[in-house]
Amino acid sequence: MTDMPGTVFTIGELSRRTGLPVKTIRFYSDEGLLPPTQRTSAGYRLYDAHALARLELVRTLRELGVGLPDVSRALSRETTMHELATSHVDALDEQIRKLRLRRAVLRAVLKRDSELEEMKLMNHLAQMSDEERRQLVDEFWDEMVEGLDVDTEFYTRMRSAKPDLPDDPSPEQLEAWLEFAELVRDQDFRQLIRAMSQRQAESRAAGEYEQPTKAQQQSWFEWIAEARTALDAGATPDAPSGRVLADRVATASARPDQDPADPAFRTQLAETIGAGADPRAERYWQLLATINGWPPIPSTQEEIQFLLAALRTA
Repeated sequence: MTDMPGTVFTIGELSRRTGLPVKTIRFYSDEGLLPPTQRTSAGYRLYDAHALARLELVRTLRELGVGLPDVSRALSRETTMHELATSHVDALDEQIRKLRLRRAVLRAVLKRDSELEEMKLMNHLAQMSDEERRQLVDEFWDEMVEGLDVDTEFYTRMRSAKPDLPDDPSPEQLEAWLEFAELVRDQDFRQLIRAMSQRQAESRAAGEYEQPTKAQQQSWFEWIAEARTALDAGATPDAPSGRVLADRVATASARPDQDPADPAFRTQLAETIGAGADPRAERYWQLLATINGWPPIPSTQEEIQFLLAALRTA
């Protein structure tokens, strides 16, 4: 039934009509969100149909999580409902992002059965912003090349890959980010990559450094595939398939002034390849792939060890 013009309601009647507690309605009134239409001779507040509609709007906005100051601005038309909705959608999106991240951290804690200190570190790392994650990588590569004359094009490619954790990361993605952050902060790993950079700088200074060509990169993939085939067949590095692979690698890697059949050359080549094929360096890229949702990067450590052993044996 439509209320007649001029109908007024007490706070108790507003409470019955809206289902809001009298205490809440009185609070809204005291805050200026619901000024009384008039008062009785005894000072009791009365409200008309317009106030009832205003109260329904206040309740709706509050149920949507809008704060009292923004409710007041909307009612006084200091802001439009579109502007209000836009700002609160943005705020809710950020809250949802944080809640999803917290859920992922707790799932990782459960999976790893973490203690308090590890959980605190995990939470800190998980809460890092996109910019802070990128800065962590930039600072890592800055240290890796500081003071060294290295191939800037190569290292620009290395540092261009940044961890991009999604707003709703899977437990695997979050765990990968936590491991990645720990890895680039690990001093042993930093020394490993710094040593690789120093070797490149020394090679450049000696005039021996060359960027791998696409053909050389393709050859590397083919060698790894050959090693995998030999392993699957149960071959050992000193078997014919291992010797053929060692010959192919040595011949393709030797400069004109080097003898690919020389055992010393092959031993040195194995050491050079092994120094650049540390499993932690491979892990760096595997973790980035998981974090960023790239195709998985399978480990080639078994194949590399077969190749190195074949070189040393041959």
